[in-house]
Amino acid sequence: MAYQGSFKLKGSSTAAGAAISASNFGRAHFVRVQTQAAANTVTVKEGSDVIGTTILVTAGDSVIIEKDEAHTIETTGNAVGSAISSPR
Repeated sequence: MAYQGSFKLKGSSTAAGAAISASNFGRAHFVRVQTQAAANTVTVKEGSDVIGTTILVTAGDSVIIEKDEAHTIETTGNAVGSAISSPR
């Protein structure tokens, strides 16, 4: 299902057609990740320690992740991520 909320973009999106690799998205506190692949695992890390994971099941699914500035996000499959403001 497509996201139906409101947020302010805070930076450029990552490149389409590639996995997200250990990005802190300019130290953003909120990041929207939309998968381009089915069964895509999204992982939040602090250094090499895993903070948490979630799975986006279907291509087009998205999630907004709240994270600390130093935390990074990575995906197992193709996805697009964007730093955003706090969702309303």
